[in-house]
Amino acid sequence: MWIISFWVFPLVSACMWVAMLIAMLGVWAREGHPVYSEESDGQTVAYISDIGAGGLKPLFIAGSVVTVVFLDLSFLAERWLRHAGQLVPNRGWFDKICAMLSIFFAVAGALGLILLSIFDTKHYPKRHDGFLALFIAGYVISAILICAEYLRLGLFYRSQHRILLASFAIKLAFIIIEIGLAIGFGVCKGSDKKSRKNPAAVLEWVIAFVFTGYVLSFVVDLLPSVRTKRHVPQGEKVSVMTHANPDRPANVSVEEPLTYDSQGPNYYRGQHV
Repeated sequence: MWIISFWVFPLVSACMWVAMLIAMLGVWAREGHPVYSEESDGQTVAYISDIGAGGLKPLFIAGSVVTVVFLDLSFLAERWLRHAGQLVPNRGWFDKICAMLSIFFAVAGALGLILLSIFDTKHYPKRHDGFLALFIAGYVISAILICAEYLRLGLFYRSQHRILLASFAIKLAFIIIEIGLAIGFGVCKGSDKKSRKNPAAVLEWVIAFVFTGYVLSFVVDLLPSVRTKRHVPQGEKVSVMTHANPDRPANVSVEEPLTYDSQGPNYYRGQHV
């Protein structure tokens, strides 16, 4: 059996992201809320990028790289596990196309975050803003495509795997919240009014922390693939029920000992009762 599995990828990604954000906030607070040269007149709350453009730039780059690499590994793991039957399989080309496009846009979002951390707002302000837009748009579009895939899967497997609809609801909430926050951030940052610069910076920090919840939602997606003594992976369980009597779906008893010999208990999966 294995408990440590692919669900570790999004967990590592989320922990790295939160640790980086907290470290940057902590340093900024410890230094007495310094005003950076990139900040507007009257601005007292620093943007993430302002802090990451100074002495913490190596941390900003390293944290961003680790975050998106492990997050995109989560996307790839989810796709492979569905193909391998460890998670419930896709029902047609629509699901598969959504899954593949979601990976493509996730990679685009990952490149956006890595590049915006390298091309800092101090020396490359226009490029930085462009890569920021790529980061946000890439992952939001990817989340929309995943929602389309999960909605179809959740409706088809709704009697067996409500976790699919739960994951769909989490990601849909992320999309709605992030789009709303991104619009507010864009309006405040693009405004000429000095009074809106601090709200823009606060919204940027909120967007970043909300992103953590989206990353952690992939733990929910990948956990059903874990194999333990009393659990078969989500996809294998469906396969067992599919081969059972179609008029009377079988219950599944997992890893029950069949016989005992000198090597210990012998297990088999998918016992029908």
